[in-house]
Amino acid sequence: MNNKRIIPPSELIINEDGSVFHLHLRPEQLADKVVLVGDPARVDMVASRFDRVECSVSNREFHTITGWYQGKRITVQSHGIGSDNIDIVLNELDALANIDLKTRQIKDIFRQLTLVRVGTSGGLQENTPIGAYVAAERSIGFDGVMYFYDGTEKIRDLSFEQALLQQLEWQIMGLKPYVILSDRTLTEQICGSDVLRGVTIAANGFYGPQGRCLRLPLRDPQLNRKIQTFDYYGSRITNYEMESSSLAGLAALMGHRAVTVCCIIAGRKSEQMNTAYKGSIEGLIDLVLARI
Repeated sequence: MNNKRIIPPSELIINEDGSVFHLHLRPEQLADKVVLVGDPARVDMVASRFDRVECSVSNREFHTITGWYQGKRITVQSHGIGSDNIDIVLNELDALANIDLKTRQIKDIFRQLTLVRVGTSGGLQENTPIGAYVAAERSIGFDGVMYFYDGTEKIRDLSFEQALLQQLEWQIMGLKPYVILSDRTLTEQICGSDVLRGVTIAANGFYGPQGRCLRLPLRDPQLNRKIQTFDYYGSRITNYEMESSSLAGLAALMGHRAVTVCCIIAGRKSEQMNTAYKGSIEGLIDLVLARI
């Protein structure tokens, strides 16, 4: 007798063509190796290196191409900006891999995905200058996505979280940072001597949440200074971006392997910015494709 839960249509939305709601992908279009990028146009940049393309699908900010690169079947998927979009993309990729979309039941055999996010970032330390590559060995979530899921205590670094609250003299009401470790084996696989293993903050915005002050005053104008001097047994916070924590956290809960690797394009200490970073991001794409 089959007593499995049947996931209702309002929770797992499937389009008429059998694809998942936002990504418009069908299960057979997803590879086990996935490169994630924020910008839909960057999907084409990655796929231009493929030897052969199987499919190309677009809906809203979600652009997907699956193809072959040097004997490896790879899906490159855009997710847009922010941890809320990561919640959409990770849940739908996992559904494609591990839910039977016809019966709406979880499959008996688990399919593990390998997910590497390639992004851009702002460096916070002297050893993360513009042009450097940084992998998020630890991700600090300045968002709230993970708190909506049960069992996060088993994947979070709780002692690191307490050190953050104390050393940063945390003043942002209603928001508590959380800390997630990336998949260790994948981090080792992607990183060589040319990629720094760092501690990355995933902020829930680009301006105020990353300490940028335009016209609106900040709740804690000294937060970035405190972030730059933070030290937890030799671990320093290296860079800002906007997606690594929810990616690492959701993947860990689901049983997938995930890590974020970023090219530094802004120096937050030097107050410099490189807007002509195409060559640097292309170099990082080549590195990830070779090692994934």
